[in-house]
Amino acid sequence: MNWNQLCKTCIATLALALCVGAQAASNGVSASISPEKHALGKTDAVVVAVTITNTSATPQYVLKWHTPFGAEIEESLFIVTRDGIKVPYLGAHYKRPAPTAADYYVLKPGASFSAKVDLSALYDMRVTGDYTIRYDTRSLSLFSAELSGQGRGAVQREIGEIKSTPVTVWIDGSLPRGSVPQQEQQLQTIDSMRAALATGSLSFNKCTAAQQTTVTSALSAGNTMVINGDAYMAGTIGARYNKWFGTTDAARVSTVRSHFAALKDAFANKPITVDCGCKKTYYAYVYPTQPYVIYVCKAFWTAPMTGTDSKGGTLVHEMSHFNVVAGTDDWVYGQSGAASLAVSDPAKAVDNADSHEYFGENTPVL
Repeated sequence: MNWNQLCKTCIATLALALCVGAQAASNGVSASISPEKHALGKTDAVVVAVTITNTSATPQYVLKWHTPFGAEIEESLFIVTRDGIKVPYLGAHYKRPAPTAADYYVLKPGASFSAKVDLSALYDMRVTGDYTIRYDTRSLSLFSAELSGQGRGAVQREIGEIKSTPVTVWIDGSLPRGSVPQQEQQLQTIDSMRAALATGSLSFNKCTAAQQTTVTSALSAGNTMVINGDAYMAGTIGARYNKWFGTTDAARVSTVRSHFAALKDAFANKPITVDCGCKKTYYAYVYPTQPYVIYVCKAFWTAPMTGTDSKGGTLVHEMSHFNVVAGTDDWVYGQSGAASLAVSDPAKAVDNADSHEYFGENTPVL
């Protein structure tokens, strides 16, 4: 775990302890989880049943991405710890358009939905130990204020959350208790990359010649954005920063400054691979523990090269997700949501990938 991730974990833990009651709202939607087994061996899948219930007297509209009811899990929906230490999420982080009405499930009063989830591929659970698992998902867009009858164009003003009480399981894993395999794997990957390529490079997978040309231009556009963002952060902090990251605070400014320095270094000096094989309707995705591979999807190809939600900005968004770069999450998508997040919760804004993208794109110019 690098320093940025360590600081982020400490800050998140403190914020959760002190502020979650004031900043998060469940809208009466609760979750419960139950493991199939409470003691598992080396070859057992870690499967839990998840039930989400609307305990309120009104219909609630819940963002599909933050539920386990789709064809696959597309967000980090759980907090998993092993012997008290947080287990890293191994799944993908996506750049999506801002959600529309079609992206929400309706939960009628008293209604419940259930699904089984295999956590084995989503969290590294190979190490022997006591594991605590809690369903815990949060987003500014988790509930739709507009669909819930608060008026056309209504915007959620606080982070929504759905969480369960924790459950515990014992796993007799393939690795001895106390191992830190994910950190070792990540460092070995980075070291091998650095040994193979002293300077930055761009390679492709499943990309046509035309797509390679487009991606090369997009990488150049993204590089210009992060160079500009890094230069801005070295100067006077003003309206541009405040628009996307909220009120000026020394610690948060330092965090954003370190993020753009790391982004600048990644674009210039790291061996980047772009995979063009994704057929999803999203812009792109990455696995945060697998730098520096970016998977571009359908929306990427129709996006402008620069400007709002651009090809260059998409690469900035995705690069910020890598744990060795900025380790950002997706608290909200879209310019409107990101601007609202900067006002309502600046600490989340400096951890939000779209906020970094919009700061880098700087459209309209501030």
